[in-house]
Order: sequence, then C-alpha cells, then structure tokens
Amino acid sequence: MSRASIELPLVARAFLGLPRAATLTTLRPDGTAHVTPVRFTFDAAAGLVRVTTRAGARKARNVAAGVVAGGPAARAALCQADGFRWVTLEGRASVTDDPARLAEAVRRYTARYRAAPPDPPDLVVVEIAVDRVLNLDPRPPARRVR
Repeated sequence: MSRASIELPLVARAFLGLPRAATLTTLRPDGTAHVTPVRFTFDAAAGLVRVTTRAGARKARNVAAGVVAGGPAARAALCQADGFRWVTLEGRASVTDDPARLAEAVRRYTARYRAAPPDPPDLVVVEIAVDRVLNLDPRPPARRVR
C-alpha cells in the first residue's frame, strides 16, 4: 500500500491528536455499512490511520473481505467528532498481523492514550492509507451576536 504525507492545518492536526475515540466505518460483504467506536492513531507523515483490533472482529473481517472482493484494498472511513467539530479520514484499508507493523501501532496507541491497547492472541492492525480528508478546519462555529 503506497503512503503519502497528509498536509493538515495545525488546528486539524491538534484536534486529531486529542486522545479521543472515533468511529470506524467499513463495509460488510453485503455492502451495508458497519460503524463502530474505536481508538486509533493518525500518522500524518505516512498518511496512515492505525486501529488495533482482534482478527475475528467484524471490522477486521470486513476489511479482509473487501480486499478479497474489491482488489488490492477495501475502503474505510474514520471520523473523530466532538460536538459539531469533526474530521473524517478516508482511504484504502488493509489488515495485517505483521509483527513490525503491530509493534508500531501498539507504540503509537500507548503514546496517544497513555495505556497499552488490549492484547488478545489474535491482535491485528487495520491500516487506512488516507487519500481523502473531510472538514479540515474543526474549529467551533462562531457565536452569533444578537
């Protein structure tokens, strides 16, 4: 999977750096959306979102099925929101149990959330190579003056 740096305004980068949960949307084999809350990391330099999970989790199975059905990678979207502030990161997704990639995902997760992620025996990482970013300016809306 090719990766490219993602340029974000400072306010968006800061927002994505907050230790919050997000929603991850993947597509089930029947084409319907599966949306689930996740903890994640975003590496803007690599243009990569990482989500650790179990290999048997629906999100990992959806990505794996999409890779088989749709070619080199499935599509996925991750959205971090706080009220009306939000940023969505979309891209091609893959799932891997490669030890080096898992170790990097765990390292970044631990730094972000100040605790290690769960460590089931079937731990994998869903990686999204971001190629589309929505709502790059997650500032609160200006207050109306009456």
